[in-house]
Amino acid sequence: MEYLVTMTTHVPEGTSDEAVADMRAREAARSRELAAQGHLVRLWRPPLRPGEWRSIGLFAADDDAELEQVLASMPLRVWRTDQVTPLSPHPNDPVVPGVSGVPGLCGEFLATFAIAVPEGVSEEVVAEAFAGEARRAAELAEQGHLLRLWRLPAGSGGPDAAGLWRAGDAAEMQAILASLPMDEWMVVETTPLTPHPSDPARPRM
Repeated sequence: MEYLVTMTTHVPEGTSDEAVADMRAREAARSRELAAQGHLVRLWRPPLRPGEWRSIGLFAADDDAELEQVLASMPLRVWRTDQVTPLSPHPNDPVVPGVSGVPGLCGEFLATFAIAVPEGVSEEVVAEAFAGEARRAAELAEQGHLLRLWRLPAGSGGPDAAGLWRAGDAAEMQAILASLPMDEWMVVETTPLTPHPSDPARPRM
């Protein structure tokens, strides 16, 4: 299973710079170990307020219990709170993660989608919209824009799906989302992502 984990760290007051640096070093080492084991798939930083320390990680584990063991093994967990979202397969997921080397596509974005079909729309129109969405997703994946797509837990009252995207900038990302056939039926929240030093996808020197 895959999980999206938002990790927020609160360093206790009075902690020395040396202790923080040591903790960061041990966290980076453990992140490399988890990546080698296949548990840490990706790691990003979302936009941060001054003094905020937060990361978003894509993890893999057999089940919730194993994920908890993985997260608990990370040194920063003693200062951290984790918000876990289990992910399930989406029929439009390109499946092969980590597309790279596409010229001009340097920024990554996490977008969540909540779909609300208007009342009175026929089943035939809905079916065609979903089919069109699948075709467009395949096109965007081939172009290197859509990297991954997941379903989110049902019944939570939140978004229905989440996607990892790549675009040159925020304006291009918005244009890509507007090109989706179901754009008028969706509420989309987009989070720009920046590289994390411990991201397994970063080139190693």
